[in-house]
Amino acid sequence: MKKLLSLAALGACLAFGTAAHAQDKAPTAQQNKMKTCNAEAGDKKGDERKAFMKQCLSAAKQTQQDRMKSCNADPKAKALKGDERKAFMKECLSNKAA
Repeated sequence: MKKLLSLAALGACLAFGTAAHAQDKAPTAQQNKMKTCNAEAGDKKGDERKAFMKQCLSAAKQTQQDRMKSCNADPKAKALKGDERKAFMKECLSNKAA
């Protein structure tokens, strides 16, 4: 009986610890975008809201070409050469947010 209570208490502690840890995570870029678009949608309903949300969420997406242009235009990219530039470009292009 004592072991059962100990296991139950341990399980509860683990469950609460995991839930608390999940709350510490910062929202993703997509979650932030959804929050912003939802706020902007206001009290729109039905098809009007659906169309607005589709437009709002897709407007913020950047194509690979757009990311390439903005990464190449970055002053830091212009100052780097060789492997340093390659590493910078890889990091810059992998940032799909925005």
